[in-house]
Amino acid sequence: MEAPLYPEHPLDPSTPNKGQSAYWVGPRHLAGDDGRLYDTVADTLAGLGWTSLTIVRGRQEPDDQPEDRQVLRSTVLHISPDTLCWAQWVLADEPFHLGDLPIAWQISARADASSPLAHWSAYFTPDIPGEVLADFLVALDARDQPDVSLGGAELVLDAVTAHGWLRDIDQPHAGAIDPTFASHLSFGEMPPLIQDADLRALTAQADEAGPAGWQAWAEPVLGAPILWAASFGASVPHDLVAVFANGLSSTAPVLRRVLPESTRERLLRAPAS
Repeated sequence: MEAPLYPEHPLDPSTPNKGQSAYWVGPRHLAGDDGRLYDTVADTLAGLGWTSLTIVRGRQEPDDQPEDRQVLRSTVLHISPDTLCWAQWVLADEPFHLGDLPIAWQISARADASSPLAHWSAYFTPDIPGEVLADFLVALDARDQPDVSLGGAELVLDAVTAHGWLRDIDQPHAGAIDPTFASHLSFGEMPPLIQDADLRALTAQADEAGPAGWQAWAEPVLGAPILWAASFGASVPHDLVAVFANGLSSTAPVLRRVLPESTRERLLRAPAS
């Protein structure tokens, strides 16, 4: 007998009803993930030749017969051909939270295959547009050295301001916001539990500032629950974050059948023929 670890977070999110109307919608940073965040990313990784593994855990009560043992599928792990990068779908496996939202995808990379530890990790919650993660992963896959940054923090801000985002008035070199003031990009101290090779993440005292990394989130209504969040460890190369920022702020519409409730009225949409 097989049972999901968390029925409300299935391993493979169901595909939206084929009978639902499809629309081209924008802006994409408020368009949600169409209920297909796992599929969009997993299909991208399969196309790149990454290996997919399912980490299976079991549960058996003391009085259960062997044939009655429940199999609990949890993490799905995707590994790059050179084994330097991996992506984990962790939504069904007791993830920690960003902005009160559970982590769905964790993407990591190491400097060389001899090290068992990630050099950096990045984290993404549900409702982040899958197209943005696909762009990020394609860029990561193309890198021979995923731990080496090919530019500075300005690359990230240049990517969004090129699409009309506004630099933060108080921190113009460390933050930006979209023209509707709903989505944010900020370079600052990392949240707790973010894995990174920067030793300050482990050694910083309570009264000391820890290492800085990029954070992004959408808060369509000030003070209301956020739509999605993303967090990048301090060692994530700025040029890779810039690819993420470019895709997030792109003015190109995305195809959607399922629209987030919190942004439904703020999206521009056109029927997809």
